Amino acid sequence: MIGIVVVSHSAALAQAALELAGQMVHGDAPRVALAAGTEDGGLGTDATRVAAAIDEVAQAAPDGVLVLVDLGSAVISAELALELRMSDAPVRLTSAPLVEGLVAALVTAAGGASLDAVAAEAEGSLAPKLAHLGDEPAGSSAAVAGGQPATSPADASPTATAVVTLINPAGLHARPAATLAAELAGFDATVRLRNRRTGAEVANAASMSALLTLGARQGDEVEASAEGTDAAAALAHLEQLAADGFGELDGEEDGPVPAARVSAGETAAPAEAAQPSSAGRPGIPISPGTAVGPVVRMPDAAVEPPDEATLTESERAAAAASLAPAFAAVHQSLTQRADRLTDERFRDARAVLEATAVLAADPALPEQAAELVTRLGATPERAAWLVLGALAELLTTQGGAMAERAADVRDLRGRIVAQLTGAIAPGLPDRSDPFVLVVDELAPADAALLGTTPCVALVTASGAPTSHTAILARSLGLPAVVWAGARELRDGDTVLVDGTRGEVEVAPSAERVAEASAHVDVAPFDGTGRTSDGHHIELLANVSGGAEAADAARAEGVGLFRTELVFLDRHEEPSVAEQTAAYRQVFAAFPGRHVVVRTLDAGSDKPLAFLPAAREQNPALGVRGYRTARARPDVLERQLSAIAAAAQAEGADAWVMAPMIATAAEARDFAAACRAHGLRQAGVMIETPAAALCADEILAEVDFVSIGTNDLAQYAMAADRQSGPLAELTDAWQPAVLRLIRLVGVAGAAAGKPVGVCGEAASDPALAPVLVGLGATSLSMAPRALDAVAAALGAVSREQCVAAAAAAAGASGPREARAAGAAVLSSTA
Repeated sequence: MIGIVVVSHSAALAQAALELAGQMVHGDAPRVALAAGTEDGGLGTDATRVAAAIDEVAQAAPDGVLVLVDLGSAVISAELALELRMSDAPVRLTSAPLVEGLVAALVTAAGGASLDAVAAEAEGSLAPKLAHLGDEPAGSSAAVAGGQPATSPADASPTATAVVTLINPAGLHARPAATLAAELAGFDATVRLRNRRTGAEVANAASMSALLTLGARQGDEVEASAEGTDAAAALAHLEQLAADGFGELDGEEDGPVPAARVSAGETAAPAEAAQPSSAGRPGIPISPGTAVGPVVRMPDAAVEPPDEATLTESERAAAAASLAPAFAAVHQSLTQRADRLTDERFRDARAVLEATAVLAADPALPEQAAELVTRLGATPERAAWLVLGALAELLTTQGGAMAERAADVRDLRGRIVAQLTGAIAPGLPDRSDPFVLVVDELAPADAALLGTTPCVALVTASGAPTSHTAILARSLGLPAVVWAGARELRDGDTVLVDGTRGEVEVAPSAERVAEASAHVDVAPFDGTGRTSDGHHIELLANVSGGAEAADAARAEGVGLFRTELVFLDRHEEPSVAEQTAAYRQVFAAFPGRHVVVRTLDAGSDKPLAFLPAAREQNPALGVRGYRTARARPDVLERQLSAIAAAAQAEGADAWVMAPMIATAAEARDFAAACRAHGLRQAGVMIETPAAALCADEILAEVDFVSIGTNDLAQYAMAADRQSGPLAELTDAWQPAVLRLIRLVGVAGAAAGKPVGVCGEAASDPALAPVLVGLGATSLSMAPRALDAVAAALGAVSREQCVAAAAAAAGASGPREARAAGAAVLSSTA
């Protein structure tokens, strides 16, 4: 097999490109080494590191090594490395583009191709983009890829033919193309394709880059012909792949068509006919409360610049030169907005703006866009769109925290295009009167600024109860609903947003407005949570540091101290002294009250630079939370030392718990580690169905447990909690999730030990009584939710809580559970 070395100025760019390429590989991936960035984390290349990478790959891939480079000194470093290397394997330094070339090379090498074939495929990987921009090199054809001539199917005397109709929503884009190329590589046959709509042809469908030149969209009919020993089998397999959406549509509930039509002369049903209507569909509550106001829609997102426009040679230099100033102007604007947010309440908003500003300051982005302008004649806005769009797609494929950054990149893309074209920049509207914000997708930079505006409620077309936007809306006390009818609302429409029930009512009556307003004002929390018959429920706060702890001091204590803030964005682990100082700030805000400290919850969506992890196919199911202690027990030991030192210095009642516990043995080991440091109250998070099912055994090992409803719902329902289309599955009202919580509550009562809930569900005043009825002894939430949750509990008896829990857990779905619980709680005790 052929190996690959990636040489780049940026380690982040190289890793992101590899993550994208890895998503395309089926079967065993070839050996890849990265020689990117400098040892201190800066931008640059080093010939000795490149040589070492070549030698490393050559040991596993003696048939040859392909070296891809980005630009400038990377080429020089790679050339020098050829002189410095010690291995004898053939090495090819290619001019292929880094991202496209790596994807094409990795897919082709995984199929067992030779070094020449892999290099040819990488070097032809720009063909789809060139064809799209209408700037193909002289003498080339969209049908040429991998060094193969464009041949019409009719000229090749095919032995088998077929017609398939594409059902994939995005057509034959990178992932399905990679699947098709890899699958066909195993047949002794040459498969040719022709797009009936465009006439574009591909001489060999085993070439991924060639497939992308077809420009095949959803609903396009593609003629396939094949010759060779396995011709019939190859086409039969192609038909099956097309019918299955090339594996891309698994689990999609609202696909455009139920199955592919694969036969000559047939046309797929129009996509519009299969799309369900959004009219009348109920919403998904993501932040409780009610509010009424006029609709204000976000400014339209930046429109993709046309690709037909091309610049003459004389226009290109000036156009390319406009890119760096545009990026600089956006960087300055974002920085100025961040600098104005001096109030500590807007610390998170400032951080998001600063992060987006950092993206705008990356010199590689305007340089890459300028290259497209000067080499291909693309307009500056089109070039910026392509470069930033490719980066967003790279981040999306990685999932977790990296995927969340894709929204930042798309936000930046819109701002850059607006700057270049003179359009209105995307972002929150500048209003002085209260309004209900309606938006398809709220960018992090805008979500973080919601608290600086008179916005009273939020309606989005997509999202999830545990998304960044939902969590922020709850922290700001803004009612919020994900509603399929959001796109039908118009500026000026008066709407009532009920974030508790997930309803949006257009033009509500005066009676409905009065009813909604009556629920807005609640008595402030008096410091003790209780039901109407005096049953005590501790109402605690979720905090991330000293500033939040000071704002949350009216809570009965801290149910979740997220210690990640001390570790995030650090290239080196903070010292014990640094950690101790940070923890003391939180302990000091709650004298005489207990503070539950969660140990480092790293991995998955919270990667840390000083805890590098192997690339995982599914990070959410990988090494995260307490599992990182297996590889680095010293990090946990130092954190426990710091917690113990801070608690002793403040005389604090410190409770410590570990995240992502799945077994009683893990709980036992963690409890022993805590006690070795003098920490007497040791507990664990219940975030996995396994932990809930074994709660009685786990409680035998620890002093308390706390339920993280966000992850528990995600793992119980096998649905990514950040996925908008799956938002209803990750709703904490899902009966399956409620029944798991009840198992933990019963185990806690039997053991006589506390059972807390610290997930986002604890902030829902409608769900709080149900959680109490399921056995929760404490609820920990965003400080803003304390008043509403306390009022909800104070209005019902313990008996009603138990009855509401039974009714909700016995329901058939989350909506039915809400209704059943509400019906019980609205009755007299």
